[in-house]
Amino acid sequence: MKKKIAFLLITILLFVSLVGCGDSGVSSTLEDSTFKAQMTFNGSSTLAPVISAIATDFIESNTTWNNVDSSFPEENISIYVSAGGSGAGAKSVIEEISDFGMLAREVKSEEKEKIGDMKEFVLGIDALTISINPENPLVKLKDSLSTEEIMKIFSGEYKYWDDLDESLEHKEIVVVIRDLGGGAHEVFQKSIMGDVQVREDAIQSPSMGALVTKIIENKDAIGYASYGMVNQNQGKLIPLKVDGVEPTEENIVNGSYKVSRPLIAIKKGELTQEQQAFMDFVLSDEGSQIIEKMGFVPAN
Repeated sequence: MKKKIAFLLITILLFVSLVGCGDSGVSSTLEDSTFKAQMTFNGSSTLAPVISAIATDFIESNTTWNNVDSSFPEENISIYVSAGGSGAGAKSVIEEISDFGMLAREVKSEEKEKIGDMKEFVLGIDALTISINPENPLVKLKDSLSTEEIMKIFSGEYKYWDDLDESLEHKEIVVVIRDLGGGAHEVFQKSIMGDVQVREDAIQSPSMGALVTKIIENKDAIGYASYGMVNQNQGKLIPLKVDGVEPTEENIVNGSYKVSRPLIAIKKGELTQEQQAFMDFVLSDEGSQIIEKMGFVPAN
């Protein structure tokens, strides 16, 4: 029963906006204490399922805070996880709407300035793989694209697949991206496109999961899929090499694969004892194993 309650709580909260659950009634547990039985995370749609999975494990293992630390009160553990993009994660911390922000990119200098006393926790590393459908004829022709070829595909200079190679079919290339203001697109723009803009009719997906689904469903689609999502959908999409470098864990960690990004949690000000207890678990071997199990490269 405890497992069902924990799973239901995290599953529901992952898809409910912070505004919707902000006044849900789960608040301070001791009238004369600053202890809070709940904590909130908002931000990256890539990182949200990871934090949700770790939170589920944490709740299932402990149920109430006194089982985490005997000095804590016997209150149910509540961890709210909401996906809205890396930019929303940073903004939620700046505006103090959530306790933690989740980002799948570096924290911008202007965001650091607005937050002030910022605590940063690097949880892992992800990469953006240039992925296509397994039924795309390109799979049999080549396993690598150059940065210039990727730029021409995503900018629309190559509109049809036979623009890339005349042996391919004269079918329109379907470019799938994340929203232009999101962390994933910022990383792709900086690493691949530079000052060249992505074609205006590119499909903007509301989440990394939706982007991956578009590629799986359309053999003419190409997009920058998260390394973790590719691992979670093995065989359903094909990640190509970039400039001859394969997106492997080794190449992502040593930096030779050029389109990588950190997975980060940020917090404004000092952590409370209960927040520190949860982040200690996130960064523990158990937390790292969950991050790895979900296809990402853990920081520890």
